[in-house]
Amino acid sequence: MAPPLIQLRDIALTFGGTPLLSGVELTVSESERLCLIGRNGSGKSTLLKIAAGLVEPDSGSRFVQPGATVRYLPQEPDFADFNTTLAYVEAGLGPGDDSYQARYLVEQLGLTGNEDPAHLSGGEGRRAALARVLAPSPDILLLDEPTNHLDLPTIEWLESELNSRRGALVLISHDRRFLSNLSRSTAWLDRGQIRQIDRGFAKFEEWRDEVLAEEERDQHKLDRKIVAEEHWLRYGVSGRRKRNVKRLAGLHELRQQRRDYRGTAGSASLAAAEADKSGKLVIEAKGIGKTYGERKIVDNFSTRIQRGDRIGIVGPNGAGKTTLINLLTGADTPDSGTIRLGANIEMATLDQHRESLDPKSTLAEALTGGRGDHVMVGGKPRHVVSYMKDFLFAQEQMRTPLEVLSGGERGRLMLARALAKPSNLLVLDEPTNDLDLETLDVLEEMLGDYEGTVILISHDRDFLDRVVTSVIVPEGNGRWIEYAGGYSDMLAQRGTDIKRDAPKAAQSPEVERSPKPAAPAPTKRRLNFNEKHALETLPKTMAKLHDEIAKQQQRLDDPDLYAKDRATFDKVSVTLAKAQAELQQAEDRWLELEMLREEIEG
Repeated sequence: MAPPLIQLRDIALTFGGTPLLSGVELTVSESERLCLIGRNGSGKSTLLKIAAGLVEPDSGSRFVQPGATVRYLPQEPDFADFNTTLAYVEAGLGPGDDSYQARYLVEQLGLTGNEDPAHLSGGEGRRAALARVLAPSPDILLLDEPTNHLDLPTIEWLESELNSRRGALVLISHDRRFLSNLSRSTAWLDRGQIRQIDRGFAKFEEWRDEVLAEEERDQHKLDRKIVAEEHWLRYGVSGRRKRNVKRLAGLHELRQQRRDYRGTAGSASLAAAEADKSGKLVIEAKGIGKTYGERKIVDNFSTRIQRGDRIGIVGPNGAGKTTLINLLTGADTPDSGTIRLGANIEMATLDQHRESLDPKSTLAEALTGGRGDHVMVGGKPRHVVSYMKDFLFAQEQMRTPLEVLSGGERGRLMLARALAKPSNLLVLDEPTNDLDLETLDVLEEMLGDYEGTVILISHDRDFLDRVVTSVIVPEGNGRWIEYAGGYSDMLAQRGTDIKRDAPKAAQSPEVERSPKPAAPAPTKRRLNFNEKHALETLPKTMAKLHDEIAKQQQRLDDPDLYAKDRATFDKVSVTLAKAQAELQQAEDRWLELEMLREEIEG
């Protein structure tokens, strides 16, 4: 068996009181395709930096196979001391590497190589950083959120490029489609420890739910065992001192297990503060156009957006997506054509540019505007700590400077600010950036339940398929077309991928190309109203039936009931049997609907 390329053993690291990493083991072998999954703040990026040799753990060891080349893509690359993007990319080459690869990849990623790194946009900076780590064709690539700020054509190009390479890959990403297409094994970083399976991300969520359900059952058994032992301690202690001491020590160990148990982090509680309903017509555009200099951004575009629509706008960076949204919402005036906004429009926006946040201000100040300890949510005051907890912030983070927040935490903060404002029209620019998978699930559910209208820009194909009802796509020279359905539906109707206008170089002879993975089939159906309503209400029904069963069982536990009151005994027995049958039926129906929901969404 070939030795591993990288091996981390018994890695431990603590920031503050709670261990971030505790006894972590991670092995990456030749040609392995591993995705690293975990909640925001779980330590994924830190672990990747330890694997890259950039962070020293408190304890544990790191082994790298002698002679193996490792390249690490950080979330925020450092362009200091470089005059051009090509110089930055070439600085990542090793002594024996061909500089042609650097120039080739720069061109393939839509750059000229002459850009000033100090003035790059987020997307340009990410493409330059990708060219730098790809150019040496390393034995192992460590990629931290490689799709952030990339447009869809570049994401699909990157998928194809990575699929064609033979080196090992460790990948952190919030993009489900990207993870599913590239990974063949999964490492789940959860509460400081890693669980690893030889299955790609497509099978991860099902496996994770099974693991958490088993863990919950084990904790329930532990709680019952503690209750039983405490009952013995109060009522069953015998005269055998040695036996009692041993059993009491066992009870102390059980209690210690319960105290040491770290439960999973809760889910974010996202809810948009909704204003009064808008009119049925929200936006009507007729023949609108916008030109900058000689370039047509929008040319003769018409659409009609009605209350409840979910519109996705996709396309390459620089195609004019933000300009189109500004025209549709009235933030900019078209050069030609007309825009009509419906009645009673209350708009809330989420801007992807987080630079507007003062890095020195605190989390509480960013939410309250620096005024007191209350946030106005839906026009009503709410204490900032309570509102923070809905977005998975701890009370201790109230005075935390924004500059030390992770990318995912900044993303949740921007969502918290946008959703606090009463609205019936949500305009979201890249809402999924840096969010973990669990928060993405909650965001999708919130948008599904939102009674208003949603217009969003996103490069997350899976998110688009799950959320939007139509997609607007640029076709070149200012022409935009609206397609019904999600991203996969658009591809099926359009017949081709979205193209990026970029310089093209001759294909590198050193790197074989593999065909792009086929687009996933569109979702066949959605849960109807009755099924969705049943999924929401059945857990409450099951809880009531559990209470009823416990109540009737308690009455039957009276040993004298049968002799004292036979009629009541029979009545209680019938009621108990009926409740047990109803519970069984409700659980079966809930399980059936849950499986159906997972099949539809997954």
